[in-house]
Amino acid sequence: MKVARFHAPGDIRLEDAPEPTPGPGDVKIRVRNCSTCGTDVKIFRFGHHHIVPPRVMGHEVAGEVTEVGADVTGWLPGDRVQVIAAIPCGRCPDCRAGRLTVCPNQESIGYHYDGGFAEYMVVPAKVLAVDGVNRIPDGLGFAEASVAEPLACVLNGQELARVGAGDDVVVIGSGPIGCLHVRLARSRGARRVFLVDLNRARLEQAAALVAPDALICAAQADVVDEVAKLTDGRGVDVVITAAASGTAQEQAIQMAARQGRISFFGGLPKDNPIISCDSNLVHYRELTIVGANGSSPAHNRRALELIASGAVPVSDLITHRLPLGEVLAAIDIVGRGAAIKATIEP
Repeated sequence: MKVARFHAPGDIRLEDAPEPTPGPGDVKIRVRNCSTCGTDVKIFRFGHHHIVPPRVMGHEVAGEVTEVGADVTGWLPGDRVQVIAAIPCGRCPDCRAGRLTVCPNQESIGYHYDGGFAEYMVVPAKVLAVDGVNRIPDGLGFAEASVAEPLACVLNGQELARVGAGDDVVVIGSGPIGCLHVRLARSRGARRVFLVDLNRARLEQAAALVAPDALICAAQADVVDEVAKLTDGRGVDVVITAAASGTAQEQAIQMAARQGRISFFGGLPKDNPIISCDSNLVHYRELTIVGANGSSPAHNRRALELIASGAVPVSDLITHRLPLGEVLAAIDIVGRGAAIKATIEP
C-alpha cells in the first residue's frame, strides 16, 4: 500500500509499505478520507516533539472497517467509522474527573501512532478503550465525517467559552477553524457573529461560505474600534482567537463586553508566547479568559451528530479533494491559505 511518511522537517515521502495487521484489541480500516489542517503544515515545516520519524501523518480520519482483532466486539468489516485524533489515557485523575482534553498522558493519531495519510491504518486498542471510534450515520459522506475532528475541537472551545443564545461573537481568523466557529456559534444561538482576518482575500472567501454579520479586515481597520461601532460601544459577549496571533489575543481583551468571555483557541508560537494583558480590563469588566486544547471522544461524537443533522454544514467548506499522491500539494495549498478545507482521498 501507499503511505505518506514524515522523515524530517521538509521531508515527507510517498512510500510503499506492507498493509498493517491489527492486534487483538485493534481495528484495521480502509482510509476513505483524511483531511488536512494547519498542524500538518507546521509538522511538515518544523517537525513535532511528539513525532519520532518515520511516521505516517494524518489525524482527521474517516474510513471503513476491513478487519477486527480477536478481542474486539461491536465492530464488523464494512462499518463506516470516524476516528478521534487525541487519545486520553482514561485512567489518570484528570480523565477520571471528566477532564479528558487535558489528560497528561494523551497520545495522538499521526504522532504516536501511524495516521490516515495511507490506504489502510490500524486504530489502536487504546482508541477503542476510550470509545474513540464513531459510527458514521447513513447518508453522511466520509469526507464530511472527517471534519468531525476539527469541529470537535471547536465545540470544546465554545463550550468552555459558554457561547449561547443572544451572544454577539467575534471570531478572529477566517481559515477552516474560523469558519467552523462561525457556523457552530450560529447553531448555538448566537445573535450576531463578526469575522476578522488580516488577509482581505481569505476573509472574503470565507465570508462567501459562512456569511458572517460583518467582516473586519485587520490590515485596513482598527479591529477594536470597528467592534465598538458595531456594538454601540458595548463590546461583544465572546471573542474567539482562531489564529496563532498574540496581537489578536491582546485585542480580544479590549473588545470584550462586561462579563465577556475570551477563548484563546489558537496557540502561540513556542518562541513567542507572551502577550500584554490589561489586567484592569479583566478585573473591572469581570472578564473570563479560557484556553481550549483539542477535544474529547464525547466531543467527536457530538460533532459528528451536528454535521449529520445539518446543524453545522461542512460540505461546502471542503474546497479541495486530492489523492494520496498529492499530499504535498494539499499541505502547500493549506499553508498558502488557498483552501478552506483540503481532504486526501487515498
